[in-house]
Amino acid sequence: MDRVIVFGTIDGGSIPSGRTKMEKLYFNRLIRDKVVKKLDDKGLTYKIEKLDESSFERELLNKVGEESEGLIAAKTREEFISEFDDLLYVIDEIKRFKNITDQELAEIRRVNFEKKGGFDNRIYLHWTSNDGYQTNEKKQEQGHDNLKKD
Repeated sequence: MDRVIVFGTIDGGSIPSGRTKMEKLYFNRLIRDKVVKKLDDKGLTYKIEKLDESSFERELLNKVGEESEGLIAAKTREEFISEFDDLLYVIDEIKRFKNITDQELAEIRRVNFEKKGGFDNRIYLHWTSNDGYQTNEKKQEQGHDNLKKD
């Protein structure tokens, strides 16, 4: 796939009047398709890039973290629902990109539930003795903001 880099607006926009130097806000993230039109409609100058398969996959996975942070930071029910939808949309896009079927997910969900259970008991694990167990999840620091430290 060809990489396309666009500097400035697609229609050749310029620095807004009254400014002598362009101020840049850096995002360095995957954006949805219609965001470019919104940038054009505002007359903003920008730089975008069409990602190849490998870069798209990496940025799509990074988007999960970004949307999860938005979900955690949501202050109202409406914000929470919007961020939750954004996260689900990214997950659906990952499913499509990786060709994961609903049937595959249902089966692994069943297997994982049999193996690990659910969250009905709301159990929070602070620590265990070290038996050499390795996790692929992010290592947590000691303590938790909302819970008593041992």
